[in-house]
Amino acid sequence: MKRNIHPEYGPVVFRDRSGESQLLTRSTIVGRLAADHPTVSIDGIGYPVVDVDVSSASHPFWTGQGRVVDTEGRVERFRRRYGR
Repeated sequence: MKRNIHPEYGPVVFRDRSGESQLLTRSTIVGRLAADHPTVSIDGIGYPVVDVDVSSASHPFWTGQGRVVDTEGRVERFRRRYGR
């Protein structure tokens, strides 16, 4: 591998604000965060934290709170309006 061309890769916590969940993983976003970026402590170790709007813990599709679209009614309405 070539030296000094790859982004910094390290541990980071992604926090879902609406779902109140956290995920500790590794990411290249660590290299783009400022030195004074907020951190969160997990097991006594501080990790940089990135807040996300939606994750699988709060997305309506994954939580089962999504609404079902009535596609059959739309097709029938189209056929009535424009014929077969």
